Amino acid sequence: MPLKLEIVTPEARIYSDEVDTVVLPGYEGEMGVLPAHSNLVTTLVPGELRITKGGKTIELAVGEGLVEVTGSVTRILTDAAVDADKIDEAAAEEAIARAKTALENLKPGEHQEEVAAAMAAIQRATIHLHIKRKRKTI
Repeated sequence: MPLKLEIVTPEARIYSDEVDTVVLPGYEGEMGVLPAHSNLVTTLVPGELRITKGGKTIELAVGEGLVEVTGSVTRILTDAAVDADKIDEAAAEEAIARAKTALENLKPGEHQEEVAAAMAAIQRATIHLHIKRKRKTI
């Protein structure tokens, strides 16, 4: 009995297919979802999402979002999802450098929204680099 997986971002439906398993980054750590999983709704945190189908694994870098599991269907609503093969390592390194420069130019205790945005950019780019570099060693 396969598991129907849907991954949706604000821009588009990124993935929709039947899969064997899904491993996703949750608030309390990685969580695996198999067919006939019990119903739940949980948060998705930025990290690596792994989809296994027919013995092959697809890796995605995902952002924050929500996960709904209803037995035979898993829906992931996230602000970002990028296939590991499409991650640009140089662009991720540049994003980290820009965000660090922005943080250095802010005065302590001011511009909390800008600090949060820069920290989020560093987190996203770091996840992208981790996934891309991990794939190089496999």
